[in-house]
Amino acid sequence: MTTFTVDAAQRGAARVAGCAFVLAMAIVFFANFSINFRLIVPGNAAETARNIMAHETLFRINIACNLIYLATVVVLLAALYVIFRPVSRGLALVAAFCRLVVALMWGVTAVNALSVLRILGDPAYAPVFGVDQVRALARLHLAAGYDAYYVGLPFWGLASTVCGYLWLRSRYVPSVLAVLGMTSSAWCVICAFAFIVFPGFGKSVSVWLFDMPMVVFEMTMGCWLLCKGIRPEPGE
Repeated sequence: MTTFTVDAAQRGAARVAGCAFVLAMAIVFFANFSINFRLIVPGNAAETARNIMAHETLFRINIACNLIYLATVVVLLAALYVIFRPVSRGLALVAAFCRLVVALMWGVTAVNALSVLRILGDPAYAPVFGVDQVRALARLHLAAGYDAYYVGLPFWGLASTVCGYLWLRSRYVPSVLAVLGMTSSAWCVICAFAFIVFPGFGKSVSVWLFDMPMVVFEMTMGCWLLCKGIRPEPGE
């Protein structure tokens, strides 16, 4: 089996990637559990609209979290490219491109969230559409943000699957961790496409189970890279 060397640039990139993994997950958990789940009421556009306008600053913080997450993903894809370029430049580029698509989808989510504030906050819309229609339109833009996430999800899973294979091939991290990454990420890709093709799939398999195994893997990987880094060449 080929043994790959580890240089200073790769070691530094591994620390950056570890920070990016952990920071990205922390941002997502904060935005969802501290903001989104408090403001957005499923199936109730009117209550959701009232919550957003009553806590506009909090909603804007959520938008800022989306943009910070986007930037974190860009940093992560660059760091992982530096790590994996000596292993397989082609696959490293594929993984980087897929994560770039994910980042762009989070940008789309941020744009839709800003549109929600414009629709709800501009009094010129109410006389034209009516209050209920304005609230429904705002809720539609919020839903479009979730749609953007599920469009980006298979790309996220594919990027993580490719990286899992590269972790395994390079032996930079324990094989068991690399295999966990490959299997959990491949599962996410399958679920994401099934959810898009078969609308009822989300009822038979909880949407929480689509990406949660991969999230656990990326959190574990982030902690590993921060604490252990990547393995040097034996005998170095």
